[in-house]
Parts: sequence; structure tokens; C-alpha cells
Amino acid sequence: QVQLVESGGGLVHAGGSLRLSCAASGFIFSSQYMTWVRQAPGKGLEWVSSIYSDGSNPDYADSVKGRFTISRDNAKHTLYLQMNSLKSEDTAMYYCAKSCVQRGTRCQLKGQGTQVTVSS
Repeated sequence: QVQLVESGGGLVHAGGSLRLSCAASGFIFSSQYMTWVRQAPGKGLEWVSSIYSDGSNPDYADSVKGRFTISRDNAKHTLYLQMNSLKSEDTAMYYCAKSCVQRGTRCQLKGQGTQVTVSS
């Protein structure tokens, strides 16, 4: 069964940090381009960050560049998103996804999401 399970969300004050994790199973994780997308209340999906299958070419939306870091551990089948200097506008449900169009939100599969709430 192909599955993506996110964790690590929570409530944090502005300026704080969180580390999201996404555990993958049921497919060859090490061969997949992986992506984080988010959805703020009342808004559509927004692409956040992506990384190549070998961990190269991390790419970021302008809104998070310099604050967020995407990484992966192929041996553990896990994708990460380190989020620093969080702002209230980062409040959203965060999803990891596979087989997305580059820098886009059209993906073959998304997880169930983990909620990030940043209080100002």
C-alpha cells in the first residue's frame, strides 16, 4: 500500500521552529522526486519545496527561501522539512507528496497532512 504519513506539526510562536517528517512506504522512495505543499485556511494549495531523488537540487518557494530546508534520508524512507523563523503566514496544513509536477501542486499522491499553526 502506497502511503505518506506526515508528523511534526504543532503550535509555535512566531520566530520559532518546527521540523516536519514524512514517512513513506509502499514504493521505491529513493527514486522519487518529493515535494512539500501547504494549504492555508480558505486558500488553495501552495507549492513549498521539492527535492530530487538523490537529495540534490533543493528548491523553494520565494515565501520560504532562506527559512525552510528540505532534506531526505533514503535509507529511512523519510522526507523532512526544517522550518525556522516561522511567521503567522506559514500557518497551514502541510502535506508531503510524490510525483508532482515540478514546482507545482498537481501530484500523484499526498499524505493526510500535519497542521502547523504560528501564533503572532
